[in-house]
Amino acid sequence: ANTGEICSLFLVLQHFGLTEGFSGNAYFGYGVIRCLFTSKDDVVYLAQVYLNKMLLGQYNSTLGKYVGYTEKTKEIADNLNKNKGFLEHEKKNKEKCRTNIPLVLDILSRPVKPIVRLRLVESADSKHPGLFMCSAYNFYPKQIKLTWLRDGKEATSNVTSTDELPNGNWLYQIHSYLEISSKPGEKISCMVEHASLTEPKVYDWVPITEAGKNKIAVGAAGLLLALVFPIIGVIFYKRKATGETHKPKKPRTTQSETVTWVIALVNVSSVLIIPHFTLTVIIPTSNSVTVTVAVAVFTLTF
Repeated sequence: ANTGEICSLFLVLQHFGLTEGFSGNAYFGYGVIRCLFTSKDDVVYLAQVYLNKMLLGQYNSTLGKYVGYTEKTKEIADNLNKNKGFLEHEKKNKEKCRTNIPLVLDILSRPVKPIVRLRLVESADSKHPGLFMCSAYNFYPKQIKLTWLRDGKEATSNVTSTDELPNGNWLYQIHSYLEISSKPGEKISCMVEHASLTEPKVYDWVPITEAGKNKIAVGAAGLLLALVFPIIGVIFYKRKATGETHKPKKPRTTQSETVTWVIALVNVSSVLIIPHFTLTVIIPTSNSVTVTVAVAVFTLTF
């Protein structure tokens, strides 16, 4: 309903004294139109009126009339049922509902493939087993099946799963967990079955190798440097510009000029990758400029 209809609705309710008995200084009234169907021939149209979350009355296409749920709305419903214009209008709304069903069914009949992520949540040690997690995101329809495989064989023990959780946009997500003490070289997989897939799809867990970890560390260090250089350049430029504006210019000297060096340290460390790895960046500045750069520390843990 639009703003005008809501205001008119509230005035009508207030006129008939329907707001009496509600506590507070404000009232929240709204209308809801529902189109319920299981097929093109099985359609139920509902036009409902609420005040402060209480259903006061509705038009039900199955009954073909208005129904009130309080003494005063029952009186209003009886009067509306005597008005053929109102009833004809609601019948037309039901036909609009029926007309739009093919469009809705077409949209809902298109499956959406899940985005699957398989990862190790907790590594196994001498006291605790490892915990694997298989997650499927943004899929439709709701029905889906996740199966754990160990060396190609289905694993049923120590498996827990959530229900299909709605995202609020017609899409769903689900999470499944496998608690095991994996053996060296054992293959852990998650098999996904869904209407959007022509056949079950298997996702294998691939442990990160030492070389892969080193690549991540080097990439992270490069990213940090890419962030540090522009920051230092901007600080240097602004401080230099400020110094030249507020201080009188001095004749240049070549013998007594002092050069200040700014050192930015980026410390990248990881117990499993590189015990200690330091990158040093040295940037010269003029003697009239003092630049303070915080030491950036970046730690990678696997």
